[in-house]
Amino acid sequence: MTACLIVDDELDIRTLIALSLRREGVTCHLAADLASARAQLAESGHTLSFCLTDMRLPDGDGLDLLDEIRQRFPDLPVAVITAHGQVDAAVRALKAGAFDFVSKPIEQLVLKRLLRDALKARTLDSAPDQSSQHALGSSASGQDAAPREGPFDAGPNAADMGQGAAKSPLIGPSRAMQMLRETIAKVARSQAPVFICGESGTGKELVARQIHELSGRADGPFIPVNCGAIPAELIESELFGHKKGAFTGAHQAHEGLFRAAEGGSLFLDEVADLPLGLQVKLLRAIQERKVRPVGEYAEVPIDVRIISASHQDLNAAVRDGRFRHDLFYRLNVIELRVPPLRARLEDLPALCAHILGKLAEREHRPPPHLTPEALSWLAQQSFEGNVRGLENLLERAIALTEGDLLGVSALTDFPGDNSFDSSAEQNGLHLGSPPDVKSTWGATPPSSALEAEEQRQVLSALEMTRWNRSEAARRLGLSLRQLRYRLAKWGVE
Repeated sequence: MTACLIVDDELDIRTLIALSLRREGVTCHLAADLASARAQLAESGHTLSFCLTDMRLPDGDGLDLLDEIRQRFPDLPVAVITAHGQVDAAVRALKAGAFDFVSKPIEQLVLKRLLRDALKARTLDSAPDQSSQHALGSSASGQDAAPREGPFDAGPNAADMGQGAAKSPLIGPSRAMQMLRETIAKVARSQAPVFICGESGTGKELVARQIHELSGRADGPFIPVNCGAIPAELIESELFGHKKGAFTGAHQAHEGLFRAAEGGSLFLDEVADLPLGLQVKLLRAIQERKVRPVGEYAEVPIDVRIISASHQDLNAAVRDGRFRHDLFYRLNVIELRVPPLRARLEDLPALCAHILGKLAEREHRPPPHLTPEALSWLAQQSFEGNVRGLENLLERAIALTEGDLLGVSALTDFPGDNSFDSSAEQNGLHLGSPPDVKSTWGATPPSSALEAEEQRQVLSALEMTRWNRSEAARRLGLSLRQLRYRLAKWGVE
């Protein structure tokens, strides 16, 4: 039996919510204030499936009730009711542990979605061990579908994403990874927006996928989009959609990525790269849970959980006026920090074994093993490229080695490559340039350290494939169109 506790001091609202939920087969217990709610909890708290409470009550705050429920009934999902436009109140509630919120006036469809999400959250809470084991990454099994994360993970076409050669799950025995996996398991049960921060190559998209797969939205789509890879003039229609004829070239209607993620999760990677004008529209879409396609007058309701990420310091971006404070406040309800590889070097053996296994499987050969000396050498590296840099290094080593053992020489020597300068190597990335392209490479100087790192990795892949752009794009996890876009942007002939 599904039962709900409805706490609101307005009789009309209590009655309306109860009538709507009873149509869905829910038994409703009603309370007008904190005292009545506490009495209901004492009498039937263990039989409740979820609770819906107003923020402002005659004898206290709804957050007080939320805190009491979390202590006495930790598995009971609680959603809060806020007045229209009270974003601050909603964010406070989510940070305090509410799994979701609804704004007045409350619509029937919104209540149905809330009921569905609450029951899924309750189901997840009732089996924490199973859900944690599913994605905590204690082994490499069951993680093969997760794509690489970083500057090469997404572009204008979502179908092109995640085609990297080696895919690393959240594995490793380090305390940092254990804490991250535990936090992911907790965060997944909420509907609150999550902001993931960490250096490039640490696995932010993988973390986002784990959150989605552990959540009640796991049956829905997970739509990743790299906000920095879509041209500014196209990003609004890519996110919100457009109607046919809305602008030149709009030969047919496009639903947009928000609507494509309906019932699931939308991952906004490198969200700091969004233009300021679009940030306003994104804020409204998140607050109102509606989007307006380009060229349309009516807004379309959406049911999407927002997960965002950036390697940049968003607080600094807010201070510099490059990112809206209200949007940051709305996205950063829950913050997850992904540790860099140099902070969890004890994970290197497990990571290397997994990456080498996947590379060997792709090449149809037995997986090679690193010698103790090679592992020791790796542990001394700074790994500015993090896990992605490690993947690139091992991919190059396995491509140039035929034996079953990879020593230090396999990680540092480059047969037949006279242009390699070992003094210019960092994290196994080839930073040199062939003599015939030095004059054209970098015609447009990199605008940031990240772009410089991206240029180095692209050049390394091009050299390894003798400037075969299709093969280089495959190794980088890009589509050919995305690689061409970057080369044109950097002024490479």
